[in-house]
Amino acid sequence: MNFNNVRIVLVATSHPGNIGAAARAMKNMGLTQLVLVKPKIWPALEAESLAVSAKDVLESAVVVETLAEAIADCHLVFGTSARLRTMPVPLLDPANCAKKIVTEMSTKRIALVFGREISGLSNEELHLCHYHIHIPVNPEYTSLNLAAAVMVLAYEIRKTALETVQQSLADTTQEWDKVPATVEELDLYLAHLEAVLIKLDFHKPENPRQLMRRLRRMYQRIQLDTMEINILRGIVAATESGLLKS
Repeated sequence: MNFNNVRIVLVATSHPGNIGAAARAMKNMGLTQLVLVKPKIWPALEAESLAVSAKDVLESAVVVETLAEAIADCHLVFGTSARLRTMPVPLLDPANCAKKIVTEMSTKRIALVFGREISGLSNEELHLCHYHIHIPVNPEYTSLNLAAAVMVLAYEIRKTALETVQQSLADTTQEWDKVPATVEELDLYLAHLEAVLIKLDFHKPENPRQLMRRLRRMYQRIQLDTMEINILRGIVAATESGLLKS
């Protein structure tokens, strides 16, 4: 997964520790592009301390003066806010935001913007965004730490990307799949197999040891498709032909 087109933008962060913790959350989820808009204190040892092993994210962070500068080269901008506001900006929850980002990130540069710890993004800043994201926290306690908000959205992006990859692999696998074998097809195969095993003196009907029952259970657990059972029938037929020639 390549998240190089996705950047996290932190606007006017007051506490440098939040920047470090956000960098750590980003690296946990595979995001590395960090842009800081006029942070109150920068650089800061507290940020490095809380970043732990994500100091490389801090070291490569870009610092700018305005949000407009931070997103100037972006094609899509998602602005987060702790409050719902009556303004004509399309509203997404974290899951739908992630779906949109994962769909677009291979061809577009995307910014995910987080506002000030106390007041979030201003209306003017939200107007610069294509989408508004609201994290549906407990209405009785809506205060969400900046780094926690970054983690919520970064996690949703990574989870969605992983699901997309897994679905792609599943679609590829389905190209190889055939129609499942029927009970009758399995019965015919097992009857043929049993006859050959008897000829090989591997299976003795007078002392069966539940061999065929165990083989049936194994094949039922595997759930063969028609192609697979035809291959097995071919192997048994070739074995039988070899016995006749010997």
